Amino acid sequence: MTAQLAETEARLADLATTRKAIAELTPTGGGDEADPLASTTAYQAIVNAFNQHPDQTFRVRELHELLGMPTDDPRMNVTRSRLGRLTRQGFLTQPGRGRYQKRTEQPLRRP
Repeated sequence: MTAQLAETEARLADLATTRKAIAELTPTGGGDEADPLASTTAYQAIVNAFNQHPDQTFRVRELHELLGMPTDDPRMNVTRSRLGRLTRQGFLTQPGRGRYQKRTEQPLRRP
């Protein structure tokens, strides 16, 4: 029961972080965004992919293939920008050049 509660609390924390990241990255209106709904949907798909595979490191092309997104250079550059924003927001880490992974909290170790 305690393990289930801890797992549920961890999932809720992940969802809260996801909601916060999407809210901060979503246009607030009045901008010249071509299609804000498409942008929001893309961020949600990216965040969901990292939530479903928290220990996996992705390159942009791999993420596009996983999500069924086009792999042409202009679209992958847009995703690179989105991943950079998510990294600066603290949702992702960049363990290597061009690689992105979900940031996970490390438990404190006792001496």
